[in-house]
Amino acid sequence: MTAPSSEVAGVEISKPDKLLFPDDGITKLDLATYYDAIAAVMLPHLRGRPVNMQRFPDGIGGMAFYEKKVPSHFPDWFATVEVHTEDGDQRQVVVDDRRSLVYLAQQACLTPHTWLCTTKSLEEPDQLVFDLDPSDDDLAKVRRATRMVGELLDDLGLTTYLKTTGSRGYHVLVPLRPARDFDQVRAFARRCAEVLVDRAPELLTLEQRKAKRGDRVYVDIGRNAYGQTAVPAYAVRARPGAPVSTPITWEELSRVRPAQFTITSVRRRLARRACPWSDVRRRAQGLGKAVERLG
Repeated sequence: MTAPSSEVAGVEISKPDKLLFPDDGITKLDLATYYDAIAAVMLPHLRGRPVNMQRFPDGIGGMAFYEKKVPSHFPDWFATVEVHTEDGDQRQVVVDDRRSLVYLAQQACLTPHTWLCTTKSLEEPDQLVFDLDPSDDDLAKVRRATRMVGELLDDLGLTTYLKTTGSRGYHVLVPLRPARDFDQVRAFARRCAEVLVDRAPELLTLEQRKAKRGDRVYVDIGRNAYGQTAVPAYAVRARPGAPVSTPITWEELSRVRPAQFTITSVRRRLARRACPWSDVRRRAQGLGKAVERLG
């Protein structure tokens, strides 16, 4: 994957030949070109959300770090928002347009991690996320666990969306109307997880410590808290092959692996079919009836 010059979407890419994925020959220019090409379908999942930047200045084999505060060298045109954190108030970046997304690639930010709320309502999430994290390489188990989450939420009357993490598991997302605070949404997610673990204790666990999970799939609801983040749709992961967190349909769960799509193959996929998450914001819903049914 190449580009004719070192400028992408109006952003000058310094050291364009720097290898970010050495074993795959993927450069910083390749990353910027990918995010430029994917911006139209990715930006709806980024706009208006505070972002934590996961940066790899020397590629995936080198030192990596998360950057939350807006760096002093960022250009004035970059959107930001002030948020309250344990370390006090600070400004974080917001990726609202193609140029901003490409600029993150210029900063060797492979993965922008987004909050589960927007700047319009920082205390009330508009997403509920279940992260199915396997303890071993048994793909059948994590698929079964993911399907159980979807079936429970469907029984509760909620519309769900599915994507690969680009790593080892899957994310189940429920788009919400921002009406309840993070504590309330997280409490609902935990109750759902408890019901699922009760139904299949040999398959699922809520145990945070890996040493205590055994070979069970971890139902991670921890992202549903203020200031926590999730990998957004179409974000690149820092793993060999440059896999991408990719929206899929529920029918595809049985045949799509968590790290199957890459910065190359996901573009071919989108050339053949529309994004399965194209209507996700139009399907925002409340939790009132689901809470009653769960209770």
